[in-house]
Amino acid sequence: MAEIYNIKTGYPYPAGATANPNGVNFSIFSRHATAVELQLFETAESPEPFQSIPLKTQVNRTFYAWHVFVENLPTGIWYTWRMDGPGNTPESGQMFDKDKHLLDPCARAVSQRHWDRKSACVPGDNIRASMRSMVVPEDDESYWEGDQPLAIRSENAIIYELNVGGFTRHPSSGVKHPGTFAGLIEKIPYLQELGITHVELLPIMAFDAQDVPPGTAELGLSNYWGYSTHSFFSPHPGYCVTPEQGTHIQEFRDLVKALHKAGIGVILDVVFNHTSEGGTGGPIINFKGIDSEIYYHIDALNKTVFRDYTGCGNTVNANHPFVSNFIVNCLEYWVEKMHVDGFRFDLASAMARGEGGMPLRDPPVLWAIELSEKLARTKLIAEAWDAAGLYQVGSFPGYRWAEWNGIYRDAVRRFLRGEKGLIGDLATRLCGSSDLYHPEGRLPINSINFITCHDGFTLLDLFSYNDKHNLANGESNRDGCNHNLSWNCGVEGPTDSPAINAFRIKQVKNAFAMLLLSQGVPMFLAGDELLKTQHGNNNGWCQDNELTWFDWNISENKREILRFVKRMIALRKRNPSLMRRRFLSGQKHDENNLPDISWHGAKIDQPNWNDPEARVLAFTLAAASEGSAHLHVMLNMSDNKVEMELPPLKNMSWHMAIDTAKASPDDAVDPGDQTRHKRKYYTIEPKSIVVMESSASKGWGL
Repeated sequence: MAEIYNIKTGYPYPAGATANPNGVNFSIFSRHATAVELQLFETAESPEPFQSIPLKTQVNRTFYAWHVFVENLPTGIWYTWRMDGPGNTPESGQMFDKDKHLLDPCARAVSQRHWDRKSACVPGDNIRASMRSMVVPEDDESYWEGDQPLAIRSENAIIYELNVGGFTRHPSSGVKHPGTFAGLIEKIPYLQELGITHVELLPIMAFDAQDVPPGTAELGLSNYWGYSTHSFFSPHPGYCVTPEQGTHIQEFRDLVKALHKAGIGVILDVVFNHTSEGGTGGPIINFKGIDSEIYYHIDALNKTVFRDYTGCGNTVNANHPFVSNFIVNCLEYWVEKMHVDGFRFDLASAMARGEGGMPLRDPPVLWAIELSEKLARTKLIAEAWDAAGLYQVGSFPGYRWAEWNGIYRDAVRRFLRGEKGLIGDLATRLCGSSDLYHPEGRLPINSINFITCHDGFTLLDLFSYNDKHNLANGESNRDGCNHNLSWNCGVEGPTDSPAINAFRIKQVKNAFAMLLLSQGVPMFLAGDELLKTQHGNNNGWCQDNELTWFDWNISENKREILRFVKRMIALRKRNPSLMRRRFLSGQKHDENNLPDISWHGAKIDQPNWNDPEARVLAFTLAAASEGSAHLHVMLNMSDNKVEMELPPLKNMSWHMAIDTAKASPDDAVDPGDQTRHKRKYYTIEPKSIVVMESSASKGWGL
């Protein structure tokens, strides 16, 4: 049994549990609590606290901070808070329950080994089934050995979205600790070979895997994606090898440090729009039991109702001064202490809503994030919409924020499935969506271009299914998006037809080619480069199983796609004309009299902008730096072969680099193996994309 420790008044700042050589200072914010008690446990599994410390209003409260210093308390101790206050009545907007054991919102490490969500949803003591916070040691900066967040320019970035658990949990991964930060470290050589510059990790802040609807729970499924955060300062214990020892920080830092050594940046998918506490019937974990009306949007007329702009039962009151400060401090912590390189904000438009729920023109929290000096070199990416209809792609508040460009996604999907008359809009998307970003002085790098992501069909399924097939989720196929803009290429799902299978593979190549030939920042979903399928399930959020896991068994057709993607990434990296920071202007720059971009149809300088049937487009990009190549790109999504004219070059010739209609290895040819194209025209097959690179040898035009 641990000894009983002496206590002192303590200090209101910093929030959380802060260790020093003399003990630990505890501080927590609650404006409306009337009684606060700190509970100390020897281990995360201890059935009872070894010391309970009631805080006195006149001694341990400074304004809205409750604080106490526990002398000589060692690190490694676990703790919870208990609070009482105005009851859960329609008038109060509060959900205080003096028997509930609460997590510290600023805890650096949490345990959820014995967590039971149901017991936190009903009144009464949940000590045996509560989560607990841990007192962690003082920060040791010497660990980093000079490591800093990477400074990869956004125009050079290629983002790879992955789920830490699912990336190595498949039996074929062969890692020592599947589904963990450590498991991901073992796969860094694969990421290096692929050529991506950043991993974007689905939520790794501690989340509640039990947060699923009843029908889903009955099937034994869990919250796999992790968009159910409860502890924003703690790495998820489920991704740690020894979380019971409080190694959360160390294990996550090991991952960041290893990725940085490999030249790969780390972007965290963060969920500040809602928490895992849900609505009125949801559990009391921390924020509800601390000060519900401060942390959440509460209906002004009926304060038992949580306003839900997220589809998850509640909405974080992000523009309340205290909550805004909490969010900014949290982000700064992950950058300063954990060395992450950026953040992608889930349903970020919910953070633009004021305390009445209406969208704000200049939301304080978003500007505070943008203007934070500590976040000045950090990448900020918004999912610029929420679940209540607010859609801000092209108009998200702030200038430095990049946006998941859903308009780009939809235009490319429609073009790939063969819709007509899109080439004008497509050209705008390929050039960085200047219509969305240029009028406000923003740049192509404000556009995160993607065709697929975790939410929706995989890339192979995009060309294998017309409709979603989500019955396995336990919600009668009601969940998941219905507006997929997909095309099954003639057969719904798997087929024995060699022709259809080959066509689907070509469509995957077309998609990767378009993505990596576009101005802006490309992002793709882990596994798409290996023909990942979820068998038509476009909402795998609860499928922590082989349906969604990354399959490391690489068959011949998967190897073909992987080779193609690697070479497309290499082509992008060696051609600065594909990674411009500023918008293309059409101005001429070099001795070949080439503008930075020029547009064509089947004939040079004759794009079919006004043709409602057009499905053919070509463009030429002038070399953006000395020693790099000019590029000529031809896209044919029509059903016929097209003879495409090539622009003449002075003292140079065109060499075929990419042709998605060709079989591997002729579909993607490295510069050293390319041969000179000797004709004035190139015959491009139906539903195909061709890329030509210039080379310093005499061309056909001279």
